[in-house]
Amino acid sequence: MLQGITRASVQMVERYLPDAFVLVLILTLVVFGGGMLIEGHGPVAMAAFWGEGFWNLLSFAMQMVLILVSGFVVASTPIFKKLLQALARMANTPGQGIVLVTVVSLFAAWVNWGFGLVIGALFARELARCLPNLDYRLAIASAYSGFMVWHGGLSGSVPLVIATEDHFTVDMIGVIPTSETIFSVMNLGIVLGLFIVVPLVNWMIMPSKEDTVTVDPAKLVEEEEEVTETANTPSTRLENSMVLSIASGVLGMVYVLYYIFGTDGGLNLNIVNFTLIFVGILLHGRPSQFLASVKKAVNGASGIIIQFPFYAGIMGMMVGSGLAVTLSNAFVDISSAQSLPFFTFLSAGIVNMFVPSGGGQWAVQAPIMLEAGRALGVDPARTAMAVAWGDTWTNLIQPFWALPALAIAGLSAKDIMGFCLIVLVASGVVIGLGLTFLP
Repeated sequence: MLQGITRASVQMVERYLPDAFVLVLILTLVVFGGGMLIEGHGPVAMAAFWGEGFWNLLSFAMQMVLILVSGFVVASTPIFKKLLQALARMANTPGQGIVLVTVVSLFAAWVNWGFGLVIGALFARELARCLPNLDYRLAIASAYSGFMVWHGGLSGSVPLVIATEDHFTVDMIGVIPTSETIFSVMNLGIVLGLFIVVPLVNWMIMPSKEDTVTVDPAKLVEEEEEVTETANTPSTRLENSMVLSIASGVLGMVYVLYYIFGTDGGLNLNIVNFTLIFVGILLHGRPSQFLASVKKAVNGASGIIIQFPFYAGIMGMMVGSGLAVTLSNAFVDISSAQSLPFFTFLSAGIVNMFVPSGGGQWAVQAPIMLEAGRALGVDPARTAMAVAWGDTWTNLIQPFWALPALAIAGLSAKDIMGFCLIVLVASGVVIGLGLTFLP
């Protein structure tokens, strides 16, 4: 029965879900119209909100391009390829492969969201080489499904923000340590539940043999063939100089060690990108090989480059028009002390479809949800984590975050979202129960 539901979900998504860029254009028009019909703004005002927000994610977009490029560069090194191959050989059947890639992705995303975005998709590609009968769409969907735990993990933006002195809601809730958020019984219980349920669901929704869509392993290998040059001139000798790679790579690693042991800086996207870049330089050994790998990775970054500004514009309209506040208040109005965390989770999931940024969403919803929680006597740490889990939950059906994984896989959003929709329902039950009933 579950296979039948999954088949229907996949067919529906393949038929009706447009390309990710077309979808962001549709979302833009929906929010533009909503701001006029619901909030009463004129078209000029909505256009102003949109245009003023359009470039607000430029630095973040560059970070996302670099996480794609740097992750691909490291994974294309001979050493890392052998590690992925050894790990992939642990799976002897497609079912084992689906479970393994889900668990690896869940763990990587819990440690750091940027690393998790890339490692799961790269590992899924390697599994597709080793298991010719593996459904490639489901493998990538399983890899992406692991990303959903990031906001309950070590790099979760909401729990890290409220654990920082002088954060913008400190007058309302004070400083809340991560022992009450990331490492609380409630949060760890949700994470554990997802580590059990998500791999199981991905295994259960495996397509039948006749519905399985595979990829030619030889094609994946050909896409990553290394380019070598003959060093017969001074310039090509420099381009193939191991001394230059080792010297710059060591310099980068010195800074990484200094950052870890000599500063109070936490794990963030910048240091992850920095580390991956210089690890890639070291492991490739020659500048020419490093640059050849970068060139292949950049070819897949077009979706990120062009779509992120449109999502920034949508965020500008949602915040500037007041739509995000109106939506949040609608859920607050029907909440009680027992149900507020659950309804906060649902509202955050909906807002995330239009404001796909954990920090940006928290800035919009925090004053509303925290004030409602204070009035109803709800622990602010629970309210904050409800927003965090809502933000990460609907990432499963939001192409914004899937773009790096899709670029690595060479797939489109419609190839994986049918599977992700099933995981969305199952994981929503786990998270909702945890927020409502776990201590």
